[in-house]
Amino acid sequence: MQTASPIKRRKSRQIMVGNVPVGGDAPIAVQSMTNTETTDVAATVDQIQRLQKVGADLVRVSIPSMDAAEAFGAIRKLVDIPLIADIHFD
Repeated sequence: MQTASPIKRRKSRQIMVGNVPVGGDAPIAVQSMTNTETTDVAATVDQIQRLQKVGADLVRVSIPSMDAAEAFGAIRKLVDIPLIADIHFD
């Protein structure tokens, strides 16, 4: 038996992040963030795959440097979940 939730979702426009709908009437997407050194491609890919396995729909990856930005490109080729670049430099 389900009761009505007192939480009301704000109306918003739906967008697509990769193949994941976000906003509008889409189901709530689960997002997480890696805590590895982004330049450690193998460790970051492993963590992303583990997050995906436990139900994450989107994964944020920290990009604090140009080296990390280059590693992000390599990471992107090795995973099939939408990634979000969390950029921390000018």
